[in-house]
This record gives sequence, C-alpha cells and structure tokens, in this order.
Amino acid sequence: MGKLNSLADLTKIREESRHRIGLRAKSDSPEGLVQVRVAMATCGMAAGARTIMDFFADELDKRGIGAIVTPTGCMSYCYAEPTVEVQLPGTEPVVYGFVDLKRADEIIEKYIKNGELVEGIIPVNYETID
Repeated sequence: MGKLNSLADLTKIREESRHRIGLRAKSDSPEGLVQVRVAMATCGMAAGARTIMDFFADELDKRGIGAIVTPTGCMSYCYAEPTVEVQLPGTEPVVYGFVDLKRADEIIEKYIKNGELVEGIIPVNYETID
C-alpha cells in the first residue's frame, strides 16, 4: 500500500473496502441476484476483460441492479475474448463473446433488465450429463 497523503486517500480506501465486503455479503446467497462472470485468463486480460468487468460492476451498481460481478478463469472461448457469462435468477447462464463497452451496456439494458437476448451469444457445444 502506498503512503496516505490526504483524507481523500483514506476515504477512497474505505470505500473500496466497503465495496469488497459488500460483494462477499452478497455472495452468501447469490440465487436471487444477477450473476456476471468475466473470463480473466491471460487471453481475456489481453483483450480488455478488466475494463469490461469494471464497467459491469460500476454500471449495475449505478443502475440499482442487484448483481454479483466476479472474475473467473478460462472459459475456453479464447477466440471470442472478452467473454462474459450472465445468469439471471432462475435461468441457465448465457455466454456472450467479443464483449466491448457498447455490447456490455446492451447486455445490461436489454438482457439483464428485460430478458431480451442480445447478439453475440456463444452457442453451447456440449450437453450436461445428469
């Protein structure tokens, strides 16, 4: 940690800590919340996944949408990075590829708020074994 030079520095650290604690508290019962997972493996990071994850976290909070935004490892869609998995409460997850800031905003406005699928879904190429 760097040197604190002002009250503003201390306030910033306090707010960041509150945000992290809030994420932990929400993760205890995620079933009723929107869950957004951003692939943050090396290829995702190189394609700008950090910016996308920060955008989702900030915008969902600003728009008052109860959500958990978390990084995840490789989703095996390296060709389509940044990739984002979105799971609305009570639904199967949907994976979006080639997510830029414009598509991220569209995912929030159309899919998360209204349940309307957005272009860019990566098709499922496997079946779950029961």
